[in-house]
Amino acid sequence: MSAIVFGSLPFPGQSGDQIVSKVVTTAIAALFKKTGKLEANVRAEPIAKILQGSIDGFDFVGKGMVMYNGLRLEAMELYLQAISIDFSAIFSGKVKLRQPTQATMRIVLTEEDLTRSFNTPFIIEKLQRLQYQGQSLHFQNTQITVNPDKSINIQSEIKVGDNTEYIPINMQTELHTESRTKIQFINPKFEGEENSIQLSQAILDHVNNLLDLDKFKLDGSRLRVDRARVKDKEFVFYGTVEIDRFPEGKK
Repeated sequence: MSAIVFGSLPFPGQSGDQIVSKVVTTAIAALFKKTGKLEANVRAEPIAKILQGSIDGFDFVGKGMVMYNGLRLEAMELYLQAISIDFSAIFSGKVKLRQPTQATMRIVLTEEDLTRSFNTPFIIEKLQRLQYQGQSLHFQNTQITVNPDKSINIQSEIKVGDNTEYIPINMQTELHTESRTKIQFINPKFEGEENSIQLSQAILDHVNNLLDLDKFKLDGSRLRVDRARVKDKEFVFYGTVEIDRFPEGKK
């Protein structure tokens, strides 16, 4: 019976789970400016239950994903258990949840991803909102390096106000999560002259204030991080995504 029903749908040769998987993959891809490998897998048994919008589970794995603000993710994995969707919306290329849901997630950023992030106009603009001694700041050549002991080096060159010279800053920190909503650089060790150390401390406080996940949430969703690991030049974050509605992309 289900073969007859799905055979009449405007997706020749595809079953209901393949249809939903394709639409979900396309919708997620639209959230990013550029994507590498994307793979979605919808589970439903029996398949016919998808017609009522009932899904047993949904897995998504994406690699090499670049957001519209320039931030890059080496990998993103989402795993959802039973969810309910409006199956009729699938035919217009949309994913509509009938009720809020929650997914477990794993996000990976490389050392290069984080360095690139700190040099994008999106992050630089946020960093330059800091007023230091009543003057504006200008950043260049920010570099993030993971050390063998899993500590993190942050280096940058910063010009204060109308000064012509850039002040080099160099600090060593550790990665930490706080209250599931913040990613923090803690236990700093500063290098350089006194003016460089004072500037480094002000920058670190500002960066930690910026790294509130609620400030970076996608429309209709909230990120919560339970654990962060530094391994092999990569930053791996484990947590959940609370989804009220499936965000619509910019394409």
